[in-house]
Amino acid sequence: MSAHLTYEESKKRVFFGLYLLAGVTAVEVFISLLAKGHIIEGLHEYLWVLYAGGLVIGVLSAYKAYFIVYEFMHMRYEVKGLAMTVLLPTLLLVWAVIAFFQEGSSWKNRRELIQDKNARPAKEQVVPKQQGLLFPKEIYIPTGKLG
Repeated sequence: MSAHLTYEESKKRVFFGLYLLAGVTAVEVFISLLAKGHIIEGLHEYLWVLYAGGLVIGVLSAYKAYFIVYEFMHMRYEVKGLAMTVLLPTLLLVWAVIAFFQEGSSWKNRRELIQDKNARPAKEQVVPKQQGLLFPKEIYIPTGKLG
């Protein structure tokens, strides 16, 4: 554990952190606007720009999260065991985000399938063969006469 910082040193560290986070956020916003074609017209048509922009933004966001947890939440100054009990469960959060994206994609695909099926004309739809009758229609046809 390091020695306590003076008020002025602590203030400098906080402002350094704020400037760092502001700079990283500005870079993220610039890359996002560039990838969407708002800064250079027509640039959004190239998929590699979107992919590289998303990758850079993901890395920068992960760095910001790391910096916030380690500096502003004081995990840097804690015992390793305590820091791990806080940080390791965040992997479950990452897993949950991935699972929710997968589930949302599945719902989207299923919804598109249902909309396509409902958009077909009635004569084009396949009528399923009737099932579940105890007696098929060919064998049992009621006549209406008793006896």
